[in-house]
Amino acid sequence: MMKRVVITGMGIWSCIGTDLESVCNSLREGRSGIGLDKSRLDYGYRSGLTGIVPQPVITRQMLDRHTRAGMSEPAQYAYMASRQAFSQAGIDSDYLQREEVGCIFGNDSTAKPVIESSRLMDEKRDSQLLGYGYVFQSMNSTVNMNLSTIFHLRGVNFTVSAACASGSHSVGLAAMLIRQGLQQTVLCGGAQETNYYSMASFDALGAFSVLMDDPQRASRPFDRDRDGLVPSGGAAALVLEERDHALQRGATILAEVVGYGFSSNGGGISEPSDEGSVVAMSRALKDAALTPADVDYVNAHATSTPQGDMYEAIALSRLFGGQHALISSTKSMTGHECWMAGASEVVYSVLMMQNGFVAPNINFENPDEHSARLNLATERVDTTINTVLSNSFGFGGTNSALVLNCKS
Repeated sequence: MMKRVVITGMGIWSCIGTDLESVCNSLREGRSGIGLDKSRLDYGYRSGLTGIVPQPVITRQMLDRHTRAGMSEPAQYAYMASRQAFSQAGIDSDYLQREEVGCIFGNDSTAKPVIESSRLMDEKRDSQLLGYGYVFQSMNSTVNMNLSTIFHLRGVNFTVSAACASGSHSVGLAAMLIRQGLQQTVLCGGAQETNYYSMASFDALGAFSVLMDDPQRASRPFDRDRDGLVPSGGAAALVLEERDHALQRGATILAEVVGYGFSSNGGGISEPSDEGSVVAMSRALKDAALTPADVDYVNAHATSTPQGDMYEAIALSRLFGGQHALISSTKSMTGHECWMAGASEVVYSVLMMQNGFVAPNINFENPDEHSARLNLATERVDTTINTVLSNSFGFGGTNSALVLNCKS
């Protein structure tokens, strides 16, 4: 028999809060974390909009200087989120030493250390001046290698690099390993750097909103007048466990991961697809032995881009048209958290399930022909949520969908 997979711990470091309580309040109140970063405009961006994510202060009481030197920005975010997740799960250092715990994180780039080390080499022409930390900061596996070392994790250890579906795939793959009996406990999630180096190439594509006169209204998922996404970041961490193991040690079960679906569009490298989205969602529902009628809430991927939101709206209409499921995109408040988004949106969804509300799709004023068909929650809806479907799609046509249930 396949094992059941539950969530026993969560942690978050984002532009709408750096702990679960503050994030839940932001979601409930429809409070945006988006602002204007003038340094981006000075650097040459056409848009200075971004999620304003506090930089962690990691002291020597928390980690020694040698360890901190090898931590990239996303690794720092992930460390702070993971501390929270382990704490909520009731997992301490004795448990981590005694049990085999895995680590799977989504991360698809770490720009700042690569650029800084390259500039230093161009200037000094001496690799000896690069020091100890850059190699560990710049590798794509920077988050996993740091977390596994810091927390002494001895289970599965790899990075999921799948564009903006990275965080979601990390949760799905962790759940698969536990279901198959290959792991008992896995720390998983996603992390995204927010420095201005990291998103210049996205800005070059004209993908970002330029509604800079009112930053908190710039991210407008599904709205007719949306003009692009707002980049954001931080980290989200989840402790996934085999259900019987969690119950035996007296852990509090927050939710169950009951379905994981995936697909690839097979089209252009930046081309969205309603068919690919439908396949991933349908596969996740089939994995959960559920139908669209069983879903109470859909946390949409919708990033506020003209094409992406259109194709997702078509896909959602195909599956959920006439059903009771409420739909919203938390990216209206957070912006697009990129590599972390699929994991953070699991955290956001579980908080909604625990607290009996659907967060609003803020800044939605005018539907277009596709979003008009959706059952969008444009204001907070206080209601019981038992089952959630969360979507994440990324460049290269990668699609991931997760189904969560709070009745485990």
